[in-house]
Amino acid sequence: MNQTKIQRIIDSGVDFNIEEILSKAWEMFKSQALLHIGFMAMIAAIQVCFSLYLEDITFLYAIFLSPPLVCGFYLVANRQNQGEPVDFQNYFDGFKYWWDLVSTNLISSVVVILGLILFIVPGIYLLVGYMFSLLFVIYGGFDFWTSMELSRRLVHTNWLKFFLFGLALLALNIAGFLFLMVGLLVTVPITYLAVYILFEELTIDAVEEEPKNTAIHG
Repeated sequence: MNQTKIQRIIDSGVDFNIEEILSKAWEMFKSQALLHIGFMAMIAAIQVCFSLYLEDITFLYAIFLSPPLVCGFYLVANRQNQGEPVDFQNYFDGFKYWWDLVSTNLISSVVVILGLILFIVPGIYLLVGYMFSLLFVIYGGFDFWTSMELSRRLVHTNWLKFFLFGLALLALNIAGFLFLMVGLLVTVPITYLAVYILFEELTIDAVEEEPKNTAIHG
């Protein structure tokens, strides 16, 4: 990704249709439903194991394993979007960016928590603002602070719309939880696919011609 082009996108402002993004995420989910559900079930099983048997070190999962695992959805979504074949091992490609994802997720989480504890409103602002941080790490190759700032500045151009998008995703997952929690196997993957789709649509003009494993291609 070209940072200058990203800045141009930020300067011009962004807008999007929430319903359209969710609809595209649903279609993407359906095309590889068994794989998405299977990977989500694996993540849920790992979380349950930590909660039941490794409760004292559950934080280690959240810090060191969760970021690359959930980013597996972003990487598979990219493959789906390009019409490339997908298999289960592709979900683990997030570990190729392990340290950058872990450091970015940890630092952004600390900043958000401090904002929530001290002032609440800034914490909410940053929670929404950092939604693309990990995607900028993967597809932009940026360091943690640049990724966080690019995400925040991009979201800032239309923060209320992104906030409503986040509420829509939250409502979707609450609905999934109410279906005896089984629905989360569907709604959580859709959530990550939707974030990826939105990110791609907003930043596609900043993509440079690079090898497929380092950039989003439209």
